[in-house]
Amino acid sequence: MIETNLQEIRSRIAAAARRAGRSPEDITLIAVSKFQDVLLVEEAIAAGQRDFGENRVQEAQGKWPPLLERHAGLTLHCLGALQSNKAADAVALFHTIHSVDRPKIAAALAREMTAQGLRRPCFIQVNTGEEPQKAGIPPRDAPAFIRHCREELGLPVEGLMCVPPVDANAALHFAFLADLARTQGLPHLSMGMTADFETAVEMGATHIRIGTAIFGARRAP
Repeated sequence: MIETNLQEIRSRIAAAARRAGRSPEDITLIAVSKFQDVLLVEEAIAAGQRDFGENRVQEAQGKWPPLLERHAGLTLHCLGALQSNKAADAVALFHTIHSVDRPKIAAALAREMTAQGLRRPCFIQVNTGEEPQKAGIPPRDAPAFIRHCREELGLPVEGLMCVPPVDANAALHFAFLADLARTQGLPHLSMGMTADFETAVEMGATHIRIGTAIFGARRAP
């Protein structure tokens, strides 16, 4: 089932990329494996999937070290909001961090990367819908925050990430994020999930995050 799902999603990514005059090879499919059994993750790996995303550091610590040891060439992405007391663990485990959303966590990540001698590519999470319950830097503060992360903290910021409001026109949020990334000279965009990834690809996404369409409904945590 997972192999079939991955084939279908990759085909849809390729079609969306062609519509936008893009190469499918420029788009990274991240399989969101939070709350998914290790056996299902192994099935996805066997089907050729190499990029995976987790939301919680503690869950990832319990699942991923053996998988990374058994399988070469995997990339693990941190997608969820981080607490500063988890920064050390996140830097040690994840290869890329998509959820840099406030000064405190940016500073903690910068300190840990220096302490551990690691450079983990980062995405700044922008709360494009300005939803009070959602993580992310407000759009009006994003340019200054990006400069702070890059110039003062020395974080390796490579792109922006967003999660549009559920009831919104996702294309408008993707277009805004793409424009912001261009003005900031950032090459990567982490945007698009199961319901809207084709739109995200057409709007310039370089990383899309898909869970349900690959693994099915999540089990209870």
